[in-house]
Amino acid sequence: MIFETHAHYDDESFDEDRDVLLARLPQENIETVINVGATFAGAKASLELAHQYPYIYAAVGVHPSEIADLSEGTLEELQQMARDRKTVAIGEIGLDYYWDKEADVQEAQRMWFRRQLELARQVQLPVIIHSRDAAEDTFSMMKEAAGWGMEGVIHCYSYSAEMAREYVKLGYYIGVGGVVTFKNARKLKETVDQIPLEQILLETDSPYMTPEPFRGMRNDSTYIPYVIETIAKIKGITQDEVMVTTRENARRLFSRVK
Repeated sequence: MIFETHAHYDDESFDEDRDVLLARLPQENIETVINVGATFAGAKASLELAHQYPYIYAAVGVHPSEIADLSEGTLEELQQMARDRKTVAIGEIGLDYYWDKEADVQEAQRMWFRRQLELARQVQLPVIIHSRDAAEDTFSMMKEAAGWGMEGVIHCYSYSAEMAREYVKLGYYIGVGGVVTFKNARKLKETVDQIPLEQILLETDSPYMTPEPFRGMRNDSTYIPYVIETIAKIKGITQDEVMVTTRENARRLFSRVK
């Protein structure tokens, strides 16, 4: 059975067939799904989906590009949501400098990232980290958080294998999805090769990052076997070993999952 650690089924691209798709996931060997909030509204929707389906759990948090959603009031509401029995992580949170080049905006991202890390610490939940074009700042903050005993995953990992090894040393997991199947994904393939399977989690980032040979189409959890196949080839192991070990990894990190 497959543990899908990162999807966005609250996205509008699933509005027409969401219930049909989610209802058939167990028949497609998908045992568990974490639906991850990106906006404040998305965090609420993730929790609603988690209460609708026994095999779906929620991560609540606000993406760095959506920090306009955050205030003292919404942070307090996130804390309340984090205490729900179906909430298993704070995320996705982090830094994204790809679009936001202004120093004041980046400073605001760092401030809200820290506040949400502190929230995770208070409620004793792991974090799901988004990081784009912000390698040094993200690593610095996550290194500090590791000193607090923080656990988490670097979602949709896109940096070097060397940095991935440093994250692994700190105890963090590396999220691997459809990008690993792309022909030009040299850095991610090197990362998968060089870090232990015991520190890898499977994800899709649905509806985004659809693996080959379906790249460009809407993604969903049923495409994870293509990610499993690629990881198995890179590591020279069986697909069953990838599936079983990554499931164990996810259940270890997201310990609220029943």
